[in-house]
Amino acid sequence: MSNYKFILSGGGTGGHIYPAVAIADELKSRYPDAEFLFVGASDRMEMDKVPQAGYKIEGLWISGIQRKLTIKNMTFPFKLMSSLLRSRKIIKSFKPDVVIGTGGFASGPLLQAATSKKIPSLIQEQNSYPGITNKLLAKKVNIICVAYEGLEKFFPKDKIRLTGNPIRKDLLEVQSKQIEGKDAYKLIHSKHTLLVLGGSLGARRINQLIEANIEMFKTLNVQVIWQCGKLYYNQYRQYNELDNVQVHAFLNTMDLAYAAADVIISRAGAISVSELCIVGKPVIFIPSPNVAEDHQTKNAKAVADKNAAILIKEKDLDVNFEKEFSELISNEERRKELRQNIHKLALVNATNDIVNEVEKLLKN
Repeated sequence: MSNYKFILSGGGTGGHIYPAVAIADELKSRYPDAEFLFVGASDRMEMDKVPQAGYKIEGLWISGIQRKLTIKNMTFPFKLMSSLLRSRKIIKSFKPDVVIGTGGFASGPLLQAATSKKIPSLIQEQNSYPGITNKLLAKKVNIICVAYEGLEKFFPKDKIRLTGNPIRKDLLEVQSKQIEGKDAYKLIHSKHTLLVLGGSLGARRINQLIEANIEMFKTLNVQVIWQCGKLYYNQYRQYNELDNVQVHAFLNTMDLAYAAADVIISRAGAISVSELCIVGKPVIFIPSPNVAEDHQTKNAKAVADKNAAILIKEKDLDVNFEKEFSELISNEERRKELRQNIHKLALVNATNDIVNEVEKLLKN
């Protein structure tokens, strides 16, 4: 039987949506006749991104709990009840064979409804420190696919499978595309290239840092590909006039940007960290301090503790950045060490391994 039915739930950020789409694509390649339904939060980006990837999606009226006392928190119990009822209806009418959650608000009610009906279920935890939704679901689901070691502190050990995070296929070939990448971005091949990533919307503190250090980059003979995010593009586009800096709202050819880079500055969202392990370049992580449970610092620390990246917290940038960056640019041996160490952490078969676990659930 290959006309299986799968429900995938996750969203709120690209970090939850992308893995869900990658898992669906792999399932579809194995079971071309299967039916797929995504469930997301009705006012978040998944409502656009999932249909763009070619899948149907239903929205739930749900949001996270704010850490401060707000009006939004007062509506939370109603949203939760509404989402649980809606999830039960969706499960009843769609009759999935397996339900897969990749984190985010909507996956909580949906997996709660699925597990109460004894439907085989799997969650994929992208971070080194799980969010509240996945911690609560862990007792109920069958399998938990993780990207970091040491998660038996939070999850039942017998359910954990170390698979890694699903990653875009085009990143697996980055090592061989360096010349193509430098040409695509019209770079000088003999100069060092810094790639700056702040996520699709941008990262204010990283942008301020790059602006403050433009003279230093010039002195060190470094050329910069600066992805500042669409919210900040108008503010920083004037730096395109400099001959060693190019400013982009976003990068459409991420694989070539990665390939062109000698050093990368990045946030430490779970998917970014997994991508950067596969890309295998020296990285300076500047985690966002404004995310739930300080996930990003924990993700970056898990890599930096293995001498595989440099971690600088936002509050330490003014003191440490210039020294750390100039030492890294001038020390080929150190860059080589970071390249080798981060590449060892790459889990390149993640999507495949996760779908193998889904297949085991189908067989049982």
